[in-house]
Amino acid sequence: MAKTDIRTILGACDHTLLLQNATWNDIRRLCDEGLEYRTASVCIPPCYVEPARKHVGGAMRICTVIGFPNGNMTTAAKVFEAGDAIGRGADEIDMVINIGMLKGGEYGYVRREIEAVKNVCGSRVLKVIVETCMLTDEEKVRMCGIVAEAGADYIKTSTGFAQSGATFHDVELFAKHVGPAVKIKAAGGIASLEDAARFLELGASRLGTSRIVKIAKAMKEAE
Repeated sequence: MAKTDIRTILGACDHTLLLQNATWNDIRRLCDEGLEYRTASVCIPPCYVEPARKHVGGAMRICTVIGFPNGNMTTAAKVFEAGDAIGRGADEIDMVINIGMLKGGEYGYVRREIEAVKNVCGSRVLKVIVETCMLTDEEKVRMCGIVAEAGADYIKTSTGFAQSGATFHDVELFAKHVGPAVKIKAAGGIASLEDAARFLELGASRLGTSRIVKIAKAMKEAE
């Protein structure tokens, strides 16, 4: 794969580390890698947003997660989490929907919750994680409409903490139904440059992954 292709893929990556046992040293290394390889952002746990912001200054975007990974907190808790993260320096918020409410047909609840979090985010990017492996295609299409109606910026496939992550089918399905105002983030299980490129071709604008930088590092070391 040509270097230009690798740079394009890296530029779409939210370089991610959300494991429960991640230390500040791990996150600092992630930030340094994100800076070196010019990723779109680093996606990190909320407790590390403030030190990460101090570490990188304004040199790169800091993304964090709320309602993560299960999504069944109250709306008030998610709103507080989002506001707290933004106050500590987050540029982008990835929120998990209440999957049980969606599957129970409480579509108004799901939309209002996204609207409430977007209201806190303001002009900052809000990505809405729908956990596609738990949804039917009908529910995925419905979420495309709800995310657009709520004013969020992205629909995101997965947390990476469920049974499976992004699939080509889901990204292609989203691309057909989200409309021009909503972008797509594929996340979870993206393990090769070929797969990453394919997700972008199908319509994703962002990729949530830790492996692409590792591949790029290995290629650089092999030169």
